[in-house]
Amino acid sequence: MNIKHISLTSLAIACTTVPFTSTANPLDKTTFKFSGYIKADAMVSQYSDGTLSSGSIGRDFYIPSLTPSGGEKESAQFDAHIKQSRFRFTTNTLLSNDDKITGVLEFDFHTTPDGNERISNSYEPRIRHAFLKYNNWLIGQTWSTFQDVKTLPESLDFIGVTDGTIFARQTMLKYTSGAFEVSLENPETTVTPFGGSGRIVADDNSVPDLAARYTMNQSWGHVSIAGLVRQLAYEDKQDGIDTSEAGYGLSITSKIKFGEDDLRIMANIGSGLGRYIALNASNGAVLDANNKLDAIDVRGFTIAYRHLWDEKWRSTFSYAMFSADNDTDLTGLGVIKETYSARANILYSPAPELTFGAEYAYAEKTLESDVDGDMSRLQFSATYAF
Repeated sequence: MNIKHISLTSLAIACTTVPFTSTANPLDKTTFKFSGYIKADAMVSQYSDGTLSSGSIGRDFYIPSLTPSGGEKESAQFDAHIKQSRFRFTTNTLLSNDDKITGVLEFDFHTTPDGNERISNSYEPRIRHAFLKYNNWLIGQTWSTFQDVKTLPESLDFIGVTDGTIFARQTMLKYTSGAFEVSLENPETTVTPFGGSGRIVADDNSVPDLAARYTMNQSWGHVSIAGLVRQLAYEDKQDGIDTSEAGYGLSITSKIKFGEDDLRIMANIGSGLGRYIALNASNGAVLDANNKLDAIDVRGFTIAYRHLWDEKWRSTFSYAMFSADNDTDLTGLGVIKETYSARANILYSPAPELTFGAEYAYAEKTLESDVDGDMSRLQFSATYAF
């Protein structure tokens, strides 16, 4: 038969009667999970030396560098929002080679630029986590290996003990073997100009940050030690700047159980840590008079105790501090020398999925000029986790 004379009808019949072999649909071997929580926050904040403008992120959660200093005291500010609410999608797939792959995609509504409180209080979602896990490998965006999430204390605030905490999410390639983790992570350099006016976000790194962690788990809790090595780099050919410097950090963390109670400790120190600690309260380096980078030494410490009053009531008491060793001949006197905060809360869970809470926080920021300012904040929240 001449193939040119095959009718469309004959071809259609042939297609429906001849067996067709294809690979299985991966969705047939995939499980899906949707989780997250709905959280409403209301807070009253009082600042000793100024105020934070409408829309400032510091009115949503505590950021040490944003505590006003050197201004005039104004009236207390009331804020309410749902920005911490989040949702998380998780998939687990059994592959044709009998290996398993996990995918995670998580969103919340913090730090996005759009949205206001005038009419609709609408806010854009942002990606928190987006990664895949295959065998011992993780690829994508999640918590930095330099951060120990398990020692973050329970707080109504988004972070709480921000001053002494390593806190970073970024894209990485991570390998895990038992208690050991090592990763190459997305770099970013923040620089204080010579004289201290402003911040330069350089984005001139040529190599990723290297982080590693070892965790010892015991029946009483865990102890973990982590290290970070990074390149600080800044290039601006127009101004004749092409400089780099090494940065490093050490973090020791622990969670110790006392029956149902626990004590959480974080101690962090380094040179050029910059954005990794206290939400970038200090930059990684400062430019000297010869346009060379000089890494800034920093340290931070956190301690928090959680006590269960009974099966429905619990409290956490925490303290955190941050300090920077600035060369004021380079940075000037307008940069942050130290910050600290203390907070106490009471939480009530009539069921594990539902929590109501109240928290009081006090924070203080001091500049190298010894100008300081403090914040007092009373916060209430309701959270439904699913």
